[in-house]
Amino acid sequence: MKFLVSVPASTANLGSGFDALGMALGMYDDVEVATADGLSIVVDGAGAGDVPLDESHLVVRAVRAAGYDGGLALRCRNTIPHARGLGSSAAAIVAGVAAGFTLTGRELDTDALQIAAEFEGHADNAAASLFGGVVVAWSEGERYRAVRMDPDARVRPVVLIPSQESSTKTTRGLLPAEVPHTDAAHAAGRAALAVHALTSDPSVLLAATEDRLHQNYREPAWPDTVRVINDLRKLGVPACVSGAGPTVIAFGDLPSEVDTHGFDVRRLDVDTAGVRVRPLD
Repeated sequence: MKFLVSVPASTANLGSGFDALGMALGMYDDVEVATADGLSIVVDGAGAGDVPLDESHLVVRAVRAAGYDGGLALRCRNTIPHARGLGSSAAAIVAGVAAGFTLTGRELDTDALQIAAEFEGHADNAAASLFGGVVVAWSEGERYRAVRMDPDARVRPVVLIPSQESSTKTTRGLLPAEVPHTDAAHAAGRAALAVHALTSDPSVLLAATEDRLHQNYREPAWPDTVRVINDLRKLGVPACVSGAGPTVIAFGDLPSEVDTHGFDVRRLDVDTAGVRVRPLD
């Protein structure tokens, strides 16, 4: 049995929707999967030489969590940068879950999201990579849920990827245990507006992506990221941190006067398909 799993990158939070909003991006990791005797893993691209090549590899762990315990031969071709806030770990997990379901003869269902989200403790990136489009994710007790929506065709994301890496665990540790009620109310209103903006009216994205819950607290981890975001927003360009950073995600054209030195600037489509599996000869 041999097949290819293609999984999109994702951006989460989108400014105001902390741990709730996600969107799939047209940047992909591909994993060739084949049944085999034992375990073999080859990694090309992002993470090559750094990630483990044994049972602790994230794709393998996700395959096992999805119920397949047989031999595997994996070839991972990674284009999603690691530790940049573009959902590389969620993509690996989703790829493994999709592979595990395929190997056990099951269609992807709500259990796939549950298995994937349990790895990270929240479902925003995983849901985006699974389903594509724009997602709202939440939890009900120990169950993870998500709804998918089509993005407005005028939503035109640009990512600005620095060479600096960032750990979600580290940046989450910079967040306070409590926030003012006024900031929480602000976040609720802007997150609701962000859903409308991303799916119906991108003209209000500047207001919709305004954050008070996480970005300023995390500024010590990536000051250049916050500088670029502030410069863009002052010129009317909706911009925010992608996930746990340090990548910036913006919408629309970037003014030439904004200094993006040190950032790899890429315009991406919004992926609307999510993870895909196709057989290989």
